[in-house]
Parts: sequence; C-alpha cells; structure tokens
Amino acid sequence: MRFLEPIGIKVMHQFDPEVAHGLAIRALQTGLMASPGPITSSRLRTNVAGLDLPNPLGLAAGFDKNATALKGLSRSGFGHIEVGAATPRAQPGNPKPRLFRLTPERAAINRFGFNNDGMDAIAARLAKRPQNAVIGLNLGANKDSDDRAADFARVLAHCGPHIDFATVNVSSPNTEKLRDLQGKAALSALLAGVMQTRDELDRAIPVFLKIAPDLSDAELTEIAEVALESKIDGVITTNTTLSRDGLTSPHKDEKGGLSGAPLFERSTRVLARFSQLTDGKLPLIGVGGVANAEDAYAKICAGASAVQMYTALVYSGLSLIEDTVRGLDALLERDGFANVADAVGSKRDDWL
Repeated sequence: MRFLEPIGIKVMHQFDPEVAHGLAIRALQTGLMASPGPITSSRLRTNVAGLDLPNPLGLAAGFDKNATALKGLSRSGFGHIEVGAATPRAQPGNPKPRLFRLTPERAAINRFGFNNDGMDAIAARLAKRPQNAVIGLNLGANKDSDDRAADFARVLAHCGPHIDFATVNVSSPNTEKLRDLQGKAALSALLAGVMQTRDELDRAIPVFLKIAPDLSDAELTEIAEVALESKIDGVITTNTTLSRDGLTSPHKDEKGGLSGAPLFERSTRVLARFSQLTDGKLPLIGVGGVANAEDAYAKICAGASAVQMYTALVYSGLSLIEDTVRGLDALLERDGFANVADAVGSKRDDWL
C-alpha cells in the first residue's frame, strides 16, 4: 500500500484543501489507510504528566476536529491523539475558502475559526472511543460567547469523563480577541476555572495549555509564571503563527495561522525559552513544523517531553508517522539515550 501513497497524495492535491481533508478523514473511517498499529520500544516509551505513552509522537489538534476518525487514528502509530477544538455549541466557523496549501514551503494557512459539531456530539463519539489509545481534547470557546473563559470549563465538564487529557486553547489566531486570554490576569482566572472543573471530575486528567509562537519574551515570562502558579500539568508550544517571513507562495498573504515547515525554528525557540523559564518543572509538548524524525528529535532535545505533527502529513502521507517514530528510536540509540526522557532538554542551549 505504501507505494501507492505518493499517487494518492498527488490526487488529493487536485482537490480543494478542505475537501481533500474530508476525504482523508473518510479514508480513516473506512479503513483504507495503512495501519501499522502501536509502535513502541524501551527507548520510546515515556510518561508525560502521568500519561503512559508508547512513543512521544502525537497528532496535533485540528486534524480530527469532531472525533469521527478515532478508530483509524488509534491504529496509525501515534503515541497520542488530540482531537477538537470543541466548543459548547456547534458552530460553522469562518466562511470558505479557509484552508490554503503553501506547497513550495510545505506549509498551510488556515482560518477555520473553531468549526465543530459542538460538545454534545463530540462527547457522544468520545464515549465510544478506542480504549487502546491515549486521546485528548482541545477545548475552545464559541465565537459569540458572552463568557469565553467559562466555555473552556463547560466543555471539560461535559467531555472530561471520556478523555485522557485536555488542552486549553487560547492561542488560535482565528477567533477574534481569543489570544487576549493569554494576558496574565485573564489567563490566571481562566485556568483557575478550568482546574476547579478538572478537580470535580470523577477521574483526574492532565490539563495542558497551548500557547502562541508570536509572544514577546515578557509575555512568555508572564505565561510561565501563570502556568506554574495554576498547577496545570504541561504546556503545548506552539500554535500557528501570524508571521509570513520568507514566504513566496501565492497564498502567503491569506489571513489565518501559518503551520508547517516555516514554523519549525520559531516554535522550537519558544519551546526552549519556555523550558528555561519553567526550569524543567513542567512537561512541554513541542508542535510546529515537525516533518521527520530529525525535527521531532530536535524538539525533544530543546526541551519537549513529547511532540505533535499535523501539516507534514498533507505532503508526506500517514506513512510519515511510522517513519518518524522508528527514525526517532534510531536517533536515540545513536546518541546513547536509554529512554526518550533522558534526551529531553539535552541541547536546549542551542536554541536560546
């Protein structure tokens, strides 16, 4: 099946990007995608914020927004899967077109605006989830909400019994003023509400915070202080960027968040700095531009306990998952690390 993948990618790229994305979800639902199953080893197995992961590579939020392809994704080789973002009420998101391929840069720009089926529908699907996978939910707020901070807690209360971790997403650039919640006072209040809700669940689950890559050092410092004070379980660095530095694609000026290869260096520098600011007291998940084993390894060495990918799959297909995990295992062995945890932050200073 792998030899057919380049043909399939070429065909998919003839479609509108959002249509192609829907076809990929459908292929996972029907079992048409290759399924290597769990990929692990003594070097790859790790624990992040109490989550036992078979390997440190995860799927970033945004691919399976509505938790409709969990069965196929659970067999794809990822160590964890993050679905969503989910909001209390269903919402259509921003007008189409809202997803653009930047093929020369192996990147994408999206301005979806938290389009999703709402927490009721998503919770019903999560209730039937595969039990042999680590599955988390990205929490969002409705665009027209009167109390966006409360929305995050509402989604967690409703979906919490069916997930292994939750992510507070205040860093999407596609919902107006959402990133304002990254300010110290607003973020402290928001996280207090979310953590109280988490503590009221029958089963405690880790809560992560996802931050933007476009923050100043002063803003990063404030967020690090809030993260430590709030007792959240980890931070995901980072979401998409508003920067367009160095892009040449015809779509480079589209509004929205940029993901993919151009984000790698920016997001990894934020990761390393956040690791420094928190002095390794919080596990970090590195996201942004991971396209191969070397990228994943670089983020781990910069301070990430686990990593996530998404956009690279658009250009390389799902075989990239197995290639990345097995390649990461080989890199750890090459450098003499008995376990991925031993490599975390080992080259952080290179990024500072």
